[in-house]
Amino acid sequence: MWRRRRAIRTLSILPAALLLAAAVEAPSASAAARHETAAQLRTLLVEPTDGLGKIYASIAGAKKSIDLEMYELADPRAEELLARAEARGVDVRVVLDHHLEGARNAPAYAYLASHHVSVAWAPPVFYADHEKAMVVDTDEAWIMTLNLTSEDYANTRDFAILDTVPADVRAIVTTFDADFAHRSIVPSLGADLVWSPTNSSSVLLTMISSARSSLWVESEELSDATVVDALAAAARRGVAVHVVMNDTAEYASAFDELVRAGAKVGTYPGDPGLYIHAKVIVADPGISSADAFLGSENFSTASLHDNRELGVTTRDASIVRSLATVLEHDFAGSAAWHAPGVHASSDWCTATTAPANDGYPGDYDVYIHSDQPYEEATASDGTDTYSHETDAAGYTYVTLWHQYPGEHVEVTVGSARCSTTV
Repeated sequence: MWRRRRAIRTLSILPAALLLAAAVEAPSASAAARHETAAQLRTLLVEPTDGLGKIYASIAGAKKSIDLEMYELADPRAEELLARAEARGVDVRVVLDHHLEGARNAPAYAYLASHHVSVAWAPPVFYADHEKAMVVDTDEAWIMTLNLTSEDYANTRDFAILDTVPADVRAIVTTFDADFAHRSIVPSLGADLVWSPTNSSSVLLTMISSARSSLWVESEELSDATVVDALAAAARRGVAVHVVMNDTAEYASAFDELVRAGAKVGTYPGDPGLYIHAKVIVADPGISSADAFLGSENFSTASLHDNRELGVTTRDASIVRSLATVLEHDFAGSAAWHAPGVHASSDWCTATTAPANDGYPGDYDVYIHSDQPYEEATASDGTDTYSHETDAAGYTYVTLWHQYPGEHVEVTVGSARCSTTV
């Protein structure tokens, strides 16, 4: 039976990672410093692996205030923790979507109001308030792809970032204040925030169009033509595009367009297996300036242009590695989508480099992971080429001699190709 999801329409045990990073236009020194500082102040939660314990603990540990803006709230434990926080003197405010999820949210609204929590319906100016965020004590913010709906936690792929970057937290609180009071606002972008309807479309399209080597994408929806066209254009210019979604007929034409352009699309059937609810892009794994997006934004026209949505971009190497590892794992477990008349190969690889432990300065090992066991893997820097066979799990490494930092390395494993930078 197909799992019920309330998608916005238009008007796990993971393998070890040998990964990554993302290529975008070279940032200025000040921008690079900003990203480095922000990277130190964010941590990642992966669902369903990690569970909601850290989010519940944030609510339970609040001392002064909680601001929650949520598309769907149907989690009795979270609701009770919010009520308890209000009872002990914490200023708890909640904004819930009404246009699409009013009936679904009505029990939580009534429960919270009966426990003296300040709860409001979202501003009607938005087609939907699809944001999923919570700020605790005005110094930490959870930016989530998940709704607080307990029935979905067990088998749903979702992510959340705990963001303590002061500029981000301030921007989220200020925007919450306006939404709670139904005041118009153009949200501040903080350090790296992505808002709908402010900048989400431009941020995502720039990330896709700037990719040089590969793109890994997970989304519940894929109906925005500009996003589909951008992904297809990336595939046609030689970027290795991998998309993981649920197997639903609604997006068959988009899947067909991507596969015909050379992208690889993997799908999950829904119940009883993994359900893809995440909204994530990882660009250019294996290149030193890793870049990733996660947030509430689906890749639909309504989500990018008509809703209240919130996401964040990050170059935090640890977060990007974790996201890419999960997406790689999910793609490996998915069923390949085959467009009519097109043979869609699911071959893929990833590569990273590290100084070789051979006593020779300038030698680098290229670590390669693929879905192809016992295949010849070849790494080339444009001058020298070295090969080695992958093992039963698709892993291997080769050593390149006399490399210089920043040197580009191309890798092939069978029909799969990827790249990295020394």
